[in-house]
Amino acid sequence: MRMALVFSYILSLFFLLLLSFSPITTPTKPPQDLVYTSCAHARYPNICLRTLSSYPGPANSLRDLAQAGVKISISRSHKASNYLLQFKSHSKRERGALGDCIQQMSDSVYELTKTLSELQNLRKGSEYKWHLSNAETWVSAALTYEDTCLDGFKEIKVQVRSDVKRAITNVAKVTSNALYLINSLDESRG
Repeated sequence: MRMALVFSYILSLFFLLLLSFSPITTPTKPPQDLVYTSCAHARYPNICLRTLSSYPGPANSLRDLAQAGVKISISRSHKASNYLLQFKSHSKRERGALGDCIQQMSDSVYELTKTLSELQNLRKGSEYKWHLSNAETWVSAALTYEDTCLDGFKEIKVQVRSDVKRAITNVAKVTSNALYLINSLDESRG
């Protein structure tokens, strides 16, 4: 009897030793990435992921991501404006459309800059909703300016129109994602 007990004990130790050397893999849930979860339902999720994943700086909260989204939109607006300034317009209509579009992009940057300032000063409290509403309104205005920019190109040469549309649409997509992230701040509060 005693020999059976010793044998059982040794066998148990053997299995414990065997288990300690063999990897036991249990399915684990991948860590939830703030950028991924925040961009999953954005209007342009791939652009959201690409731009925010490569954005330098901390992203510890939705507010950080919303600020980054607005900063990216400001940067893209500046690039689009510089791109528009390089066009050599041949007709009065093209010059007018380009001039209007450049002004619209400038107005968009102004609205985005106000939005960023509002987000940077956003604090929880009784005025949180009011400040957040300002940010939502201003980024929406920026998006409207970007869309309006394209209106003047309806009767312009196809190549110029498509080049401008591509540049402005790129800006509008990141601005739309910034608006989505700002709206998420309101939902996360509730």
